[in-house]
Amino acid sequence: MDTKKKIVDEALTLFSERGYANVFVADIAERVGIKAPSIYKHYKSKQAIFDAIIEEMNRRFLEEAGALNINGADASADAEVYKHISEEQLIAIGSGLFMYFLHDDYTRRFRKMLTIEQFHDRKLADVYMKQYVDDPLTYQGMLFGLMVTSGVLKTDNVDIMTLHFYAPIYMLMTICDREPEREAEAIKTLEAHIRQFNRLYSADKK
Repeated sequence: MDTKKKIVDEALTLFSERGYANVFVADIAERVGIKAPSIYKHYKSKQAIFDAIIEEMNRRFLEEAGALNINGADASADAEVYKHISEEQLIAIGSGLFMYFLHDDYTRRFRKMLTIEQFHDRKLADVYMKQYVDDPLTYQGMLFGLMVTSGVLKTDNVDIMTLHFYAPIYMLMTICDREPEREAEAIKTLEAHIRQFNRLYSADKK
């Protein structure tokens, strides 16, 4: 691993262990094994390192989405994919993304950091909300809206339908973060949730 990537990785570990505010550039440098001034050859500030962490996390997510044959960021592109897949394929994608968020070490450390820091730092609370509430709801709302327009899904309230889909998934993730031994139960619940959502909103099941 090159120095720039190691800085980001070690910083994320420290942030998840101690909290963002309690980690200093010198601490990161020590973990990397370099002098503190050398950090600034790669990143101009701790904030720049934090921004690089988010960029890397988003890159990893898009890579995982691609492996599941979806875009992950472009709702219009993914609407075309979801129009032509079976319920079993939908469950495979949903379960795959759920397991990724639960087990990808980088993503897990990032979520742990924000979960802790949201109560101490308003800026990080905003990042938490953007990453785990606002962005997913926006993307999924656009996705479902397009699928309603195209006649694949049917509802008179896309916003509520979006909440119906995402809120249980968010809750299951929270449960598994606190009680990892409930993962198998959560996966079964997730599958049942996707099947029920499909029955409730799929236009050809009305």
